[in-house]
Amino acid sequence: MIESVPQTQRLHAIVFTTRSVWHLIAVIAVTVWGFTAWNLPMPGIAFGVGALVLSVLLWALFLSPRPALKGVDRFAQSMIELLLLAVAVAAAIDMGVSWIIAAAYGVIGAVLGFIAGSQESHRTA
Repeated sequence: MIESVPQTQRLHAIVFTTRSVWHLIAVIAVTVWGFTAWNLPMPGIAFGVGALVLSVLLWALFLSPRPALKGVDRFAQSMIELLLLAVAVAAAIDMGVSWIIAAAYGVIGAVLGFIAGSQESHRTA
């Protein structure tokens, strides 16, 4: 017989999966902006690759499910997450996305980060 997963664990998995997808969209937005905001071939390629490397590095160090820097407090992780979301929103607006859509993306990402952070603090407490 298959054991059912408790509702809280299912909700926790949904929130963290959605948050990860939100971070992936942010990394893609920053990378696309890096390639398209500058003249190709040289400055555009350098900024595109640099934006990709920097955003993935920040994500891997602070925001991934198993961050490389585990000793960083929740406040610093939240600030890095808000920085990534703010850069993604700014990049989307610069690429011509409506500010309402970009702002909604940022607000939803911030709410997801807050919910995930409070769930994580309840799990460790």
